[in-house]
Amino acid sequence: MKLLCLWHATEAELNLIKEKMPRGTEIVCPEGEYFSRFESTYANLKRHAVDADAFIGFALPEGIPEIAEKLEFLSWLHTGVDDLRRMGVLALAKQRGFKIANARGANAIAVAEQAMMFLLALAKKTVFKNEASRNKRRFFPLFADEYRSAMLHGRTIGIIGVGEIGSHIAKCAKAFDMHVLGIRRNKERQDENVDSMHGMDELHSVLAKCDYVVLAIPSTRETSQVIGKAELAAMKSTAFLVNIARGALVQEKPLHEALTSGRLRGYGADVWPMYDFGRTYPISWVPRLEIQTLPNVTGSIDQAHNADDVFERYLDWGIQNVVEFATGKPLTREVNLDLGY
Repeated sequence: MKLLCLWHATEAELNLIKEKMPRGTEIVCPEGEYFSRFESTYANLKRHAVDADAFIGFALPEGIPEIAEKLEFLSWLHTGVDDLRRMGVLALAKQRGFKIANARGANAIAVAEQAMMFLLALAKKTVFKNEASRNKRRFFPLFADEYRSAMLHGRTIGIIGVGEIGSHIAKCAKAFDMHVLGIRRNKERQDENVDSMHGMDELHSVLAKCDYVVLAIPSTRETSQVIGKAELAAMKSTAFLVNIARGALVQEKPLHEALTSGRLRGYGADVWPMYDFGRTYPISWVPRLEIQTLPNVTGSIDQAHNADDVFERYLDWGIQNVVEFATGKPLTREVNLDLGY
């Protein structure tokens, strides 16, 4: 079997892959100079891709899957595959019959911790009070609405998407004595830290009960723009919304209106919407309405997964995917090409 690493792997990374792969596996990767070692170009990968049996990597140049006629397996070193869907790779996989596995769960704890950071930062007005501290400002009068922090203790949190990440968020929320409501595609699957599990058809009724709402669902055609004017209207005006998943889940215009009118108390996001060429015009990779500049918004520019242990887990689990495929074992993290995750 020939395995193509899609990034400029270090010697240590290549040795790790060689140690775990079955004997006789040919392992190749791009060589030469690079701008980012986690990606490569069509020109650098072309000669390796044409007869590769499997790919493993973080980025996939346009055109490479199409010329890889022997491709049987792709180990995608991310938790989501919405980028592969946009590139047409999921459709190509269905057409040709090659399998895809991802690294879902590898960053779950890090992202769940980031979600809790957003809850606390919004509730405790961390950014606002940090700036006041830098400027030696004092708050008067005491307990005024604009200065008083919110509490997590005894409040209700709704977790939209109780998968690997959502489950960890629920566990963390319980440590703060929060009441946890969950929404997932199959509401019959319970979670020990979720007090009440619901289906997506109950979204509005769940939103109405929550003091905090965290979005942790995968980005698919069905979930795109799932939070809009009606959903925001269903929420309490005192509630906070946190998006730890994908920017495309939330409609930007209704969100901006809710945040600037007092209809929503605050918003925390690790992700912003991407307006890609061909789907939107003009293109933009930041909010068009500059939501990130609002005083009741806190962001972290896709840094939730940038934490200790995460890269090592991406690599370990990605290699495990390839080993499972090469040895004919069931794929632990196989992507359902119909569901898109």
